Amino acid sequence: MQFVTLLKPEAVKVLTSASSKKRLMQDIGDLVSGAYGMNAGRVVEALIARESLGPTGVGHGVALPHARLDGLNEVVGAFVLLDKPIDFSSVDRQPVDIAFALFAPEDAGVEHLKALALVSRTLRDNSVCSKLRANPDAATLYTILTEENSVQAA
Repeated sequence: MQFVTLLKPEAVKVLTSASSKKRLMQDIGDLVSGAYGMNAGRVVEALIARESLGPTGVGHGVALPHARLDGLNEVVGAFVLLDKPIDFSSVDRQPVDIAFALFAPEDAGVEHLKALALVSRTLRDNSVCSKLRANPDAATLYTILTEENSVQAA
């Protein structure tokens, strides 16, 4: 699995308006609605429901919100870089400025886990996160994510 199969360029955005976790979830809902045609309200509800089970802030300024949604045929993602970090109830109590949201079909088993592992592994790399934080341009962010993954896969 590679980022290029998970992520459309239209699903990458730099956010200047997110001031809370809830606002970020709404922004992600709007982003995936535009990129994948998903219902923004359902996306936000699913993300908030998943978050109620435990925070998806994995530390070092990174969050991996994810949810399962009926009507999807494949696992898809959205990447957001925030210009100002927000509280996300992360495991290390650090604010989040990088969020990669994943959405999987209700019946996706292994593919959902593979996608989570890929994103988690990539965003645990400090050099990747440094590159992402240093390039607040959606097209550049997409290139960094897709190229980084193809180099690691080779």
